[in-house]
Formats: sequence, C-alpha cells, structure tokens
Amino acid sequence: MHLFPRTERAADAALVAGLALDDEQAAVAFVRRFQRPVFGLALSVTRDPGLAEDVSQEVFVRAWRAAASYDVRRASVLTWLLTITRNAAIDAVRARRSTPTDADELEQIVVETMRPPETEPTALRNVERDIAVRHLRELPPEQARAVVLAVIGGCTAQEVSEREGIPLGTAKTRIRAGLRRVRAQMEADHD
Repeated sequence: MHLFPRTERAADAALVAGLALDDEQAAVAFVRRFQRPVFGLALSVTRDPGLAEDVSQEVFVRAWRAAASYDVRRASVLTWLLTITRNAAIDAVRARRSTPTDADELEQIVVETMRPPETEPTALRNVERDIAVRHLRELPPEQARAVVLAVIGGCTAQEVSEREGIPLGTAKTRIRAGLRRVRAQMEADHD
C-alpha cells in the first residue's frame, strides 16, 4: 500500500520526531526509510563505497543530533537529510584529500554528468541519483555546471566563480537557482 504524499510527509516527520525523543523503533525505521538515498548521494559525491558507508553513518548521527531542530515547514525530511548528506560527503572528501580535485578530473565529472545516459548506466544505479541527474540535465547548462561543480566537485562559490570565469555573485546565483530548481523538481516527483 502506497501512502498519499501528505500522509507520507507526516509519517516522515513523525519519524524525525521519534528520533528526537530517542525512540529506538523510530530510529530503526528512519534509517531503513532513508538509507538508500543517503548512501546513493554519499557514493555519488565520494566515489568510494567504503567512505560512502562512513559518511552515511555520520549522516544518521548528525540527523539524530539535529532532529529536535527539524522544521517541516522549511523542507521535506528527504531534502533535509540529503542536505546533511551532501555536506558530510564533501567534508569527508575534503578531509581525505591533501590537494584539491585535479581540474581535468573535475572537468571529466562535469562532462559525464551532462552526457546523456548510456543504455546500462553503471554509475547511476541509485534511483535518487538518476532522478537528480535527469533534473540537472533539465537546467540551463551554466546552472547545471555550477551545481555539479559545487555539489559533486565540492567547490565553493568562489572556486566556481574562478573556474567558470564569472563574477562571484553570478556563481552564487547559478548554484542557488539550480539547486532550488532540482530540489523543487525532486519534491514534485516525491509527491
């Protein structure tokens, strides 16, 4: 039986509330409900299954610590949790790297993300990632590049500005607008 979108959102929010109250059953249900999208995003950012597992564990610890401050009016539980995931994954990649991402490697990631999918896309197995990449392809190319550089490449807005040869404000606007559009599209798909 599939829950209606509002009921599903309420159920997700109830899981977070249970998490905030240290309800063990709610915590187990919360992890089971969101482990695949969290791991999928962590893997897409880190490109390392072992590190993605560590990041996923850290994400659920951070979610548990922040559960009391979750505000259902600001974002869906999935959006909130994927934001935590993205930040944790970028932190893990940065901590692991002693040097920044090679410019050629980062350009290859950008190009691969923008390329139409192959018949058997091995790198895009996770459903949530497939959806996010599809929505990235729907963005104007300059917004998509800025989002990929920020989310997957872990670049700051300043680094996106320098890499793309655009003013800092333009880089911030492209990242923010692109993320908002992808988030809105993913939430619409989720509903």
